[in-house]
Amino acid sequence: MADPLETLEVTSDDPDAVRDAYAARGWGDGLPLVAPTPQRVDAMLTGCEGDPDEPIATLPPRSGVATRRAIAVNAVLAGCRPEHMPVLVAAVWALTRPEVNLRGVNATTHPVAPLLIVHGEIARSGGYNAGLGAFGPGNAANAATGRALRLILLHVAGAGPGSGDASTQGGPAKYTYCVAENLGESPWGGYAASVGVTAPSAVTVHCGEAPHNVHDMESAGPAPILDKVASAMASLGSNNMPVSSGEFFVMLCPEHAAACAAAGWTRSHVASYLHERARMRTGDLRDAFALRAWAPWQEALDNDEPMPVTEHPGNIRIVVVGGPGKHSSVIPSWGMTRSATVPVGD
Repeated sequence: MADPLETLEVTSDDPDAVRDAYAARGWGDGLPLVAPTPQRVDAMLTGCEGDPDEPIATLPPRSGVATRRAIAVNAVLAGCRPEHMPVLVAAVWALTRPEVNLRGVNATTHPVAPLLIVHGEIARSGGYNAGLGAFGPGNAANAATGRALRLILLHVAGAGPGSGDASTQGGPAKYTYCVAENLGESPWGGYAASVGVTAPSAVTVHCGEAPHNVHDMESAGPAPILDKVASAMASLGSNNMPVSSGEFFVMLCPEHAAACAAAGWTRSHVASYLHERARMRTGDLRDAFALRAWAPWQEALDNDEPMPVTEHPGNIRIVVVGGPGKHSSVIPSWGMTRSATVPVGD
């Protein structure tokens, strides 16, 4: 990885030329880049308030200092617009929360990537997609903001493959991983408010895997739908299995969420049901993992007793995302990390 303080003069505005100049120094994500000219960076900075050069975060493993200007440079490189800057500033702040454990996230061999979930007013004003295809291509706000956050991890945090990111196989979520909550079709209100963040706009960072699809096209009631979700959660391959504090983000599509709400089920009911149903035989888990970070009550279970895949229902987070069609998803965490939800603009 090149010296992060090196000044790079790019004489061409061609995205391929910018990419090649960055790649020669071990920078970039391999895709064409928008040249971060002073004019473009200054325009990007109009999207947020505050001193552009004030340190707002220190990001491991390099202990790189993130300023608004550094964030703006990476936002330009990724193709963001100024209205995306408040989301990125909040996301960088969220990454520094100790419960996120960014050093571990970057250093692990697991393919973990920070998922950025945008909530509230800024999801609308920033043009983020919360509906059909929300995790997929086609939306500039989702794609560019997620990419900018990864470029910040590459350039500021120093989390480049090998030198700062030890992931064995990597993963496509390490290119861009950003989605908006579908607040308009959530029967339970916004997720951020459910975890105590009542600001008009907020972001959540959850360091986890790529989404695991769950489909149920036929069930009218919550139990059969959530039984399928539980089956996707209960897997020996998940990092959460030996770590009892691990979180699962369950991203319910609007139709699955509506089926649960029509039966009178709240978010808490959904999480509690999944906690009861997403279980595996304790002896099988013991046989699979000699190194464990389980709660004492879990260690005390007999081998034939079923063990929940996470120690508390509160570790199962329910967010409504997506459009028409009966497909939801499960996003397990890396294990040794907790999500963080923070307001935008504070």
